Amino acid sequence: MSTPQHWESVYQTKNTAQVSWYAPHLETSLQLIQRLAPNRQAAILDVGTGASTLPDDLLAAGYSQLSMLDIANHALLVSQMRLGKKAQAVNWLVGDVLDMEFAPQSFDIWHDRAVFHFLTDSTQRERYVQQVLKATKPQGHVIMATFGTDGPKQCSGLDVMRYDSQSLHQEFGASFRLLDSLTVNHQTPAGMTQQFLYCYCRVE
Repeated sequence: MSTPQHWESVYQTKNTAQVSWYAPHLETSLQLIQRLAPNRQAAILDVGTGASTLPDDLLAAGYSQLSMLDIANHALLVSQMRLGKKAQAVNWLVGDVLDMEFAPQSFDIWHDRAVFHFLTDSTQRERYVQQVLKATKPQGHVIMATFGTDGPKQCSGLDVMRYDSQSLHQEFGASFRLLDSLTVNHQTPAGMTQQFLYCYCRVE
């Protein structure tokens, strides 16, 4: 099964409020975006939106230039249906982040909660970083959330990478200045605890 087929199957067969990564609100992500992009006209890309409520909360906070990307079209349809007419204010993108044709230097914020840690091949990770460098504006910010060193080794039946702040920053290199990091314990709908690492940096 291909990667798109895998994720389409996940979102078509499972209750989106019961998958392990679900949270009613991505509070840490929202707080970091608001801190790093106080201007509500900032162009924001969310990689791996899924059916999360992040677009809802960003719209409610007054952000007006939102792009939401996921490899699974069904996941984005769930979000669009939930938002109703408000969905028209969002740019919905379906595709693999590694293959997307982003306009150069088009985003002030690149946000990713739990896509990067699925890239277990170094070539994939290098391609991902190239995409970030191409699409993010100079002095723009990158917010990355992956499983921490105490996080699970698999998610949705797939192997994942686990990082501390140093190893995650090394994947991105000198073009990114690490500003800070924090760990967050995510409570899954099943009552389990997953450790997430958040790193945020500025494109130099």
